[in-house]
Order: sequence, then structure tokens, then C-alpha cells
Amino acid sequence: MSTCVVVPAAGSGTRLGASVPKAFVPLSGEPLLSHCISGTLASGVATRIVVAVPEALVREARVLADRAARESDADPALVDIVVGGADRIESTARALARVPECEHVLVHDAARALTPPAVFHRVVAALEAGAAAVVPTLPVTDTVKRVRTGRGADAQVDPGTAGEELVGDLDRNLLRRIQTPQGFARAVLEEAHALQRRDPDPAATDDAGLVERAGHTVVGVPGDERALKITYPIDLAIAAFHLEEEPV
Repeated sequence: MSTCVVVPAAGSGTRLGASVPKAFVPLSGEPLLSHCISGTLASGVATRIVVAVPEALVREARVLADRAARESDADPALVDIVVGGADRIESTARALARVPECEHVLVHDAARALTPPAVFHRVVAALEAGAAAVVPTLPVTDTVKRVRTGRGADAQVDPGTAGEELVGDLDRNLLRRIQTPQGFARAVLEEAHALQRRDPDPAATDDAGLVERAGHTVVGVPGDERALKITYPIDLAIAAFHLEEEPV
């Protein structure tokens, strides 16, 4: 069965405090996007990779993709570069529109640049076994509480903001941290994005959420701590440690 991989990589990197978009921030001397493409190629699951980047960085992304492909003994034509959108969902949709005929599509964050090949393999195996949508998961180890902000259910409040009232624990045994690549039957993912275009959900943050909203079941497979999402400067330090201790 054929599998294509879509990489939304047009995020700003504001929380990293970087002067370049997140996917182009260096990790141990190489941009996150280079690590991401190399890891995806190393998994061996992709018949095509489509990366969505800011328009101003298409040429740079092409250079990075070509180099990553050569270093992986892969054909650079395996990786396509497209202009991303205003947010992750739009970037994914634009990349999806360029994906050739594939039975399965994996959506993988460039910010999870060190995801081991085994995670890709588990996601693809679940799809080939008949799942319509698959995400890698990890257990929640911290105590998790709900808050009452006094600002309405839709208010956006930074964690730890003064005035938050903690109102109860959530059972962490029933919670999971979600990683990528998220895998889908192509028709299911396209249906979910069509619904999002017709009736946008402003709270949507990932493709698994869109697919759930469209009425499909999402199942989990084991993730990996090395597939951490690089969001803050401390995450870069943790990722560099992983890369030094156990290269992906």
C-alpha cells in the first residue's frame, strides 16, 4: 500500500524566540526541517513527501530537501515543496492538494524533528490493518487540573496566569499526549478537510481533531519521547541531548 507524508512547516516559531520560522531554526547545526526530512526518509514508508513552507523560504527548503535526500541515498524528486498557509490546517490542506495518488497520508510536524522510524512504522501498520485514523500517543505523567478563569469558556488565558482558580483533577489514566505522524486513509482526511472548508472550526488544532469531527474513529499506537514537539528554547536543549545520546 502506498503512503505519502505531508509536513506542515510554515509555523512562525514565535515561542522559540527565533528570528526565522520554526522549521528553519537550527538543532545541532542543522535546521529542524532537515532533521525532519531525513528522519522521514529513514523510515522508508514514504512514496512521496510534500512539505509546506513560507513562500519566502521555498528555495531554501528545496536546497535542504535535496541535501537530505542525497545524504539518505534517496531521489530528491521524492520531496516536493509547496507554499504553506496562514495556519497549520491550511498548510496541511495545501500540501495534501499536491499529494499524488496514495492510499494513506501521514501528517507530520516539522517541529517533531527527531521522531524515530519505529513510530512511522507503527502508524502505517495500524493503517494497513484497517484503521481509518491513527495517532502516536504517550501517557500523561503530570497531575492535570481544570481551571476556572472567570473570563468565559472561550477566553484564552496563559497557563499560570494570576486569577486562575483550580477546580478539580482530571484522571490522567484517561488522557494521552498526542504526537505525529498522524496517519489517515486518504479519503477520510480529504473528507475532514472538506468539512473544515465548508464549516470552519476555529478551535481545530490538528488533523485528528478534524477527522473526529467528521465522525471517524481515531486509534492510538505507542509514541516515543524523542518525538517531542520543539516549541520553547528548552525543547531545543532536550532535543540536542537526544540527538547526542541516541541519533535517530
